[in-house]
Amino acid sequence: MPFRYLSAGESHGPCLTVIVEGVPAGLALDESLIAADLARRQLKAGAGGRMDIETDRAQILSGVMGGLTTGAPIALSIPNRDHAAWRGKAVPAYTIARPGHADLAACAKYGHDDIRRSLERSSARETACRVAVGAIARAYLDAFGVRARSYVAALGAVPEDTSIPLEEALAFAEASPSRAPSQRQEDAYANAIHLARANGETLGGLIVCVVAGLPIGLGSYATPDRRLDARLGAAVLSVNAIKGVAFADAFANIALPGSACHDAILLEGDRIVRPTDRAGGLEGGMTTGQPILVRAAMKPIPTTLAPQRSVDLATHTPAQTAYERSDTCPVPRACVVIESVLLIELAAALCEKLGGDSLDEQRARFAALPTADSVRLNPAPKIFWPEP
Repeated sequence: MPFRYLSAGESHGPCLTVIVEGVPAGLALDESLIAADLARRQLKAGAGGRMDIETDRAQILSGVMGGLTTGAPIALSIPNRDHAAWRGKAVPAYTIARPGHADLAACAKYGHDDIRRSLERSSARETACRVAVGAIARAYLDAFGVRARSYVAALGAVPEDTSIPLEEALAFAEASPSRAPSQRQEDAYANAIHLARANGETLGGLIVCVVAGLPIGLGSYATPDRRLDARLGAAVLSVNAIKGVAFADAFANIALPGSACHDAILLEGDRIVRPTDRAGGLEGGMTTGQPILVRAAMKPIPTTLAPQRSVDLATHTPAQTAYERSDTCPVPRACVVIESVLLIELAAALCEKLGGDSLDEQRARFAALPTADSVRLNPAPKIFWPEP
């Protein structure tokens, strides 16, 4: 059974719930491991008031015994601490649709007369579920030496600094409040967030995520729905406010002639060398053994303190949006969400490839897969991280 999940819950409901299926038996898993990624999602840079309320912790309700997965579905619950402030409270209907949000289309689709009926589920609060599931996928892939990290390459009007080596950017971001790739970018991001907050605005940005250590041949060219780049692209675009995705420098590569934009296959002695990674670790819908490199564009979120022109759906009259609590810039926190959705999809692809019901059974099968080492492939760039 492939790795998959289903989540439920609203932004201000009692809790978020998740059921994860397809995790093999024998994987070490506990609540502290999931809590570590949930904490990474709660960076304070650019965050709104809710981050001062929630300290997310997922409770494992089933599928784990004695610290090891059993092979049965895993059920998780993530309480919403903010629920207590809303329980039993008379909340007026919200009828002014926010440009850029799900509000207008959702009311037309479902016939809602109160936008809250859709915004509670369309809220980015749901991404806590995906981060919790991503933590399980991370633990599973970690058992096979697969690692993922990310950073904010550009934020608002602060451009990307392409002079920073990728490995340095990833390492610096882990200790950065805004997941910046360098101190200079950190200072620039902090200033941009301060100015946006003062002006009642929100900021978008560019997220770079790298996944290293995958074997060759996950995915397939045989049918469109099995092409791994399509699956990964869809996963990234499913994240709130993500409006663009590219593998490596896909958009910059359009300016190159065909002979210059692909990754040469060279021999150095008995080694097969790929001197570049312009394909972002994927060719023909399959992993190449090189690092997967994804770039995701996140738009400024639509809930702004500065009013926007809209229509009151109850009175059918022109109106301006009314502000409710929101982030100024969720881009730093979205990094771990992007990591999570990629890890979930990659865990599913590896489970499909390996089959089996236990981790020991899968490890034996993984050892037979072609990898960068087994075909003497030298992946570029080389991305290594210390053991967690």
